[in-house]
Amino acid sequence: MTLDAVLAHIDAELPKATDRLLDLLRIPSISTDPAYKPDCDRAADWLVDQLNGLGFDASKRPTTGHPMVVAHNEGSGPHVLFYGHYDVQPVDPLELWDTPPFEPALEDTDKGVVIRGRGSSDDKGQLMTFVEACRAWKAVTGSLPIKVSIFFEGEEESGSPSLVPFMQQNAEELTADIALICDTGLFESAVPAITTQLRGMVTEDFTIKGASRDLHSGMYGGLAGNPIHVLSDIIAKLHDETGHITLEGFYDDVPELSDEMRSQWQNLSFDHASYLGDVGLSVPAGEQDRTPLEMIWSRPTCEVNGIWGGYIGDGFKTVLPAQASAKISFRLVGQQDPDKIHDAFVKHVKDNLPSDFTVEFTPSRGAPASQMSTDNPAFEKSRQALSDEWPRPAAYVGCGGSIPIAGHFKEVLGMDAMLIGFGKDDDAIHSPNEKYDMESFHKGTRSWARILDALSK
Repeated sequence: MTLDAVLAHIDAELPKATDRLLDLLRIPSISTDPAYKPDCDRAADWLVDQLNGLGFDASKRPTTGHPMVVAHNEGSGPHVLFYGHYDVQPVDPLELWDTPPFEPALEDTDKGVVIRGRGSSDDKGQLMTFVEACRAWKAVTGSLPIKVSIFFEGEEESGSPSLVPFMQQNAEELTADIALICDTGLFESAVPAITTQLRGMVTEDFTIKGASRDLHSGMYGGLAGNPIHVLSDIIAKLHDETGHITLEGFYDDVPELSDEMRSQWQNLSFDHASYLGDVGLSVPAGEQDRTPLEMIWSRPTCEVNGIWGGYIGDGFKTVLPAQASAKISFRLVGQQDPDKIHDAFVKHVKDNLPSDFTVEFTPSRGAPASQMSTDNPAFEKSRQALSDEWPRPAAYVGCGGSIPIAGHFKEVLGMDAMLIGFGKDDDAIHSPNEKYDMESFHKGTRSWARILDALSK
């Protein structure tokens, strides 16, 4: 059987595949720091060389920032576009690394062998699982079972300023039947997962102003209004006693979870006590009529991310501050409109603003949620392929965070995306001592080989 031969090739060639990943990890492609621009170019060149060596038509495409890598391989059947990013986060604080971040190596741990180094999980190790799956198919059969395009970005860790313009300018070339994104992980580090929904976001930064200057609390306390009191009252009124958000119309565009998805999530047996216990907490604090998984995957949130005002140094400066500020973020789901949520927040603040006080808003930023329809046969074919590879059956899951590229594929290119990744919860992405399990690299490569085969049928 052809697939069996491809999987056997992946097993036999794992040491060479690992060496190639280590070579890529040695390139310090930090996109946020201009000093590393030549290294970002070098990483793009390395990928272009690898893909051309596999028979792709690959090229490095300039942008106003770091280059994109685009590659095509002709074939029959469905057409997939695989996305990953070759740039990495900065390594600070360097003193917390046990080994140099760009001198990657294999390391034995109590949980198995890992690849240690910056970018090993986010996202170089992940994107190389797909490249190595393509390499195995090419080596065994001389071709890929379906038509494949590849799209690697070099600015994901610095806000992707060039991404949407590049996609708009090259929409026809980049459009496929479905996009594949390998920048997620296993559920609870064990269950292979296809992420089908991502929350959107609105961020709000505002300042409440009162008196024309800071006031002596002995001379004015009890008589003059305090901006911190006003700010605290406004924030407190954002939620009711059951954890629901009180903004007018906030839940109008929030869908209920389907019975099928609710059943799948319940079968995951999510241990919220352990999840919270790992960070020193124990009691779910969100909407009290929702399950913990619903709270973090399918329900909207309102969180205070920062609050300040008055004197916060050592000792006391007994003043009533002239102003107080806060940063608030909303995670959005379903069809919630970022502009509508912003307007409702502004109304909430102004409606609760006493006389003598004013408010200034910094322009907000927002992006809608993304939800992929599992009606596309590619989802179920891929879920079954993942289940065939891993000890536990694959599941459709949500994600509490935001991965903007999934929304861009839908909005700019008009296609759904499947988010399939093999990272683990303890990979320490964005942190010192980032790692990628060899199990994730090996079985992730085998998983993509299976998915390519499944999509061809």
